[in-house]
Amino acid sequence: MKITAIILTKNEEKNIERAIKSVGFCDEIILVDDFSSDKTIEKIKSIKSDTQILSHDSKGDFASQRNWAMEKAKNEWILFVDADETISCELKSEIESSAVSHQSSVCAYYIKRRDFWWGRELRYGEVAKARNKGIIRLVKKGSGEWKGAVHEEFATSLSVGQLEGCINHYPHPTLKEFIHDINIYSTLRAHELQKQGKKGSILPILLYPTAKFILTYFIYLGFLDGAAGFAYAFLMSFHSFLVRAKLFQYTRIDVS
Repeated sequence: MKITAIILTKNEEKNIERAIKSVGFCDEIILVDDFSSDKTIEKIKSIKSDTQILSHDSKGDFASQRNWAMEKAKNEWILFVDADETISCELKSEIESSAVSHQSSVCAYYIKRRDFWWGRELRYGEVAKARNKGIIRLVKKGSGEWKGAVHEEFATSLSVGQLEGCINHYPHPTLKEFIHDINIYSTLRAHELQKQGKKGSILPILLYPTAKFILTYFIYLGFLDGAAGFAYAFLMSFHSFLVRAKLFQYTRIDVS
């Protein structure tokens, strides 16, 4: 079973070394760079010279970026890893054991993801679903496609299996970077909703962030993650606020 690892990057010089080294067991590594302005490319070349580096403008649509990259892979199986993620030793062993290739009816796999933030692993709240069920990241080429410009997901009508090993995720190492990312992704999400014909209004601006915080902090037990759980829930509800406020601005206010 031969695997192509695909990593999307944009200004990831701080994270990329860890990600590339963790997928070193793959037969092919493709890095799709969204025209980084930092030293991401130089860092990649110094780590693993045989990494295939492709430059491609995502235009804010990460699903299209992943689908474009998938067509470039020469192997049947593709492992998608983000630049701020690593493949755990357990997952690497599970994939290398050939257990995957023996399940002929399965064309994609859920992989559990562990999020590490503020010096601890988050177990509840916003990250609980990805931690307990996982997200589809190992797929057979041609078995489906990525959908959703932001927070994209792999869609397939074929059988999906489950792996037990985990992807380790190290997002937003500082509050400054977290807030910076929230500003970027909320803009992309607001534009996505605008393209879908959604209109901004005051009520969602008020209700969505409140409901988001109650859901992730209380219903999904985010409070069990201590101070980190509170901060994460608060910031993600702030993201929800920015999405709806920006949508209101784009569809209701003339800012030309």
